[in-house]
Formats: sequence, structure tokens, C-alpha cells
Amino acid sequence: MKTIKVTDRNTEKMFLDAARIIYKDDPLWVCPLDSSLKAVFDPSGNTYFRHGEAERWILLDEKRRLIGRIAAFIDYNLANTYDQPTGGVGFFECINNKDAAFLLFDTARDWLKSRGMEAMDGPINFGETDKFWGLLVNGFTQPAFEIPYNHPWYQELFESYGFMTYYNMEGFHLDITKPLPERFTKIAEWVAGKPGYEFRHFTWKEEDKYVNDFTAVFNETWSAFKANFEPLEPEYVRAFLKKGKAILDEEFMWIAYYEEKPIAVYLMLPDANQILRHMNGKMNLINMIRFLWYKKQKTITRARGMLMGVIPKFQGLGIESGFILNLAKALKGKPQYTEIEFTWVGDFNPRMRKIFISVGGIPVKNYKTYRYLFDRTRVFRRYPVEEVRSERRTE
Repeated sequence: MKTIKVTDRNTEKMFLDAARIIYKDDPLWVCPLDSSLKAVFDPSGNTYFRHGEAERWILLDEKRRLIGRIAAFIDYNLANTYDQPTGGVGFFECINNKDAAFLLFDTARDWLKSRGMEAMDGPINFGETDKFWGLLVNGFTQPAFEIPYNHPWYQELFESYGFMTYYNMEGFHLDITKPLPERFTKIAEWVAGKPGYEFRHFTWKEEDKYVNDFTAVFNETWSAFKANFEPLEPEYVRAFLKKGKAILDEEFMWIAYYEEKPIAVYLMLPDANQILRHMNGKMNLINMIRFLWYKKQKTITRARGMLMGVIPKFQGLGIESGFILNLAKALKGKPQYTEIEFTWVGDFNPRMRKIFISVGGIPVKNYKTYRYLFDRTRVFRRYPVEEVRSERRTE
């Protein structure tokens, strides 16, 4: 077996094709768009290259058959904030063979080690945590757009190598054909009706205002808890929205205001995977036409909750419940939708887990983010768990 670095179009194509080969007999797998994966490793588009670097490899067997792939990367803004300098690995795919998997892990480890790293997290993304993050270990159903899916045997490959659980994650589903719990509805209506508070959804007519408000809330919220936070630029949000305009629903993006000041955001998207499963990762002209046809047929019945954030001053006031209430009302006019899959919640965030449970969400998928210490004698420490704070009310 031999690992080969991705250096040109041919090896990049093999990197993309590795997954198609390994999942060719799996009816649940949905091939990610080639363009999405290429974008992760494009220095001109991925802002993480401003303070990081990445490398990719493919794995060939003795007969030069493609049997695996892996990527390694370092975010230098984040790497040294841990107990030991830590990089990441991701986009791992491999046949069910420990020798093959261990060779891929060794290759990534050695590259990271040569750059001063002493540990690696994985499988993770070279970018934000809302996509391509974690290893699925339970709940093997069709994945939502850019949410991890992998073969069940991957868990054994990671853990046999020596990866240890850094934190656990849960994916929640909400059946929106059922009414919201009565207690939750009462609290949400109380929150939404408080003087000075208002919930508004995005409109293309007022795109500039909502983009700027969304960016302001995102930056204030995430900078409060994320080490070496890199602020979003309005242009990034605007580009994201325009890229998804073909499926974006105005009533799936909400901003909460208090006395006209934006204080919280919620973003949800129709689950494009319900159409992309027919595309095999390609979005050429013919598939674009097919995509629009499937959309017109209302093929998408599931939405994916991507992010929810409240600026620190207004946390613990139930703002999140106001978002869910408004979404529930909006979805009544969209009967094709039957469920929401919320982006994963880590075991270090019991407050958000409590919110999803209170609205009727059910944990149906389990993921793990692992860490591997290069010094095998060093003490392993898990990600710290947030203390649960009681909900506050202000009359």
C-alpha cells in the first residue's frame, strides 16, 4: 500500500472518487458535491488558509486500486490554545482494513508532527463546525446536507488506532407534523410577546439590512466563547445566501430584535441532500435542470437547522423558543415539510440540548469528535463541559 499526496487534477479527482468507490453499494450515502469539497482546499476561497495550511493524500493498494483518502490541516490561530499544539484530520474514507487506515492516520500524524503539532482532532473540517464534522457512530440513516455519514466500521478503525473521545455529539430530529409541547408554546408566546422584542425573517428586498444584522449578531455571539474567533464579513454572508438562493426560503432565516437592535439569529435551510442523492456529486448543467425539477416537485420534505445564536446579554431569556415558535407558524404554510434535523449539539453544551428536548426534539443520531495525542504517555483530557445555568425571566 502507498499514500500519494494530492498535487494535481488527476490526484484531486482520485481524492473525490475514493468516496464513490467505498460507498458504491450503500443506498443511504449521499455523495457530497465535488465543488463543496474542492472549496475546502481552495486557498482563494477558504479563509482558514490565511492562518493555516492543509494537505491531502490518497491511498492505493498493491494493484494501484484506490482504497482510501485523508486530509490533515492546521489552524494556527487555534492550534496553540490547547494543552498541546493540535491539528486536525478529516475527509477520511477507507476500506475495512486496519493496516490501510493506520497508514492513512500515520501519514497525517507525521505531517502534523513535522509542523510542531503534538495532537490531532478528527474527523473534523478545515473550516466551521457546521459541516463535515464528527464521526457517525449511531443512527445510520440518510444524512442531511454536509452532515457526516460514514460506514459503521470507521469507529473501530479510529479507536483501534488510539483516538479517544474528545466530546460526544447528538443530532436531533423534530417531527413538525405534531404540535409543539403546550408548556413550550406558552413560554415561547410569552417571550415573543414581551415589550420591545420582535422576530423578523429575512427578505431579499431588504437583503443588505438583514445581512448586516446577521453578521453583527454572529460576530458578537461567537467571539464571546470561541478562541481566536475570526469575524465574519458581510460579503461572506451575502455570498453564502446567493449561492443557496435556489433553495433558500426567506422564512427559514430569522433575526430577533430588542428595541430595534439585533440580538439573536437562527438559520435553517431545506435539506438539499434529498435532491443531491440523484446527482452523484456533480452539478453540471443537466443536473442543475434536474435539481430545479425535483425542487418544483417538492421533493424536499426535511429542513436542516444550521445555527442559532444569542448575544451574551440576552442569553437565558428564552429567545431560542421564540425562533422555534415563529418557524412552526411559517411551516404550517409549507405542508411538504415534515421534519427538521438540527445541527449536532455537543455534550459540552447541555443548555442547547435542553432547548431541543423542550421543543419536542428527539436525539436520533450520535457522533464523536476524537483526539489523538502523539505522546502516548501524556494524560488525556476531554473537552470541558459547560455548567447549566437556570433560565432567567425579566418582567
